[in-house]
Amino acid sequence: MSAEAVRNFHVHFAWVVVAANGLAAMWAILAHRFDWARHRSLWWFTAGAQATIAVQVVAGVVLRQQLFSGDDPGHLGFHMFYGFVALISAAIIYSYRSQMKPHLYLLYGGGGLFLMGLALRAISLNPTGP
Repeated sequence: MSAEAVRNFHVHFAWVVVAANGLAAMWAILAHRFDWARHRSLWWFTAGAQATIAVQVVAGVVLRQQLFSGDDPGHLGFHMFYGFVALISAAIIYSYRSQMKPHLYLLYGGGGLFLMGLALRAISLNPTGP
C-alpha cells in the first residue's frame, strides 16, 4: 500500500474513530438512565468503537514508518502521544469494568467521551496528516 493511500486512510478514518466513540458513549449514557437502551448490542458496538482506535494507531505507525524512516518529526510528537494515550485508555476503561459494575454505563459513557476527545485533540494537532 502506498504512503499516500495510508495517509488518506489515516486522515479520514480519524473521523470514524471520533463518531464511533461518541455514539457509543452517548448510547451508554442513555442506557444508564433508560432501560430501553440497555441491550447486548451496546457492548458489541462499544468494542467495535474502541477497536477503531487500535486500527487508527496501527495505520499511524505504518505511515510513520513509510514517511519517516529516520528521526521522528517534531510536529508529530504530541499527535502520536494522543494516539497511544487513547489506546492505553481504552485498555484501562476495560480493566475497570468489574470494579465499576454498579456504574458500568457511566464508565463506558464517560470513557467513550474521553476517547472521542483524545481523537479530536490528535486531529487538531495534525488535521491533514504528516
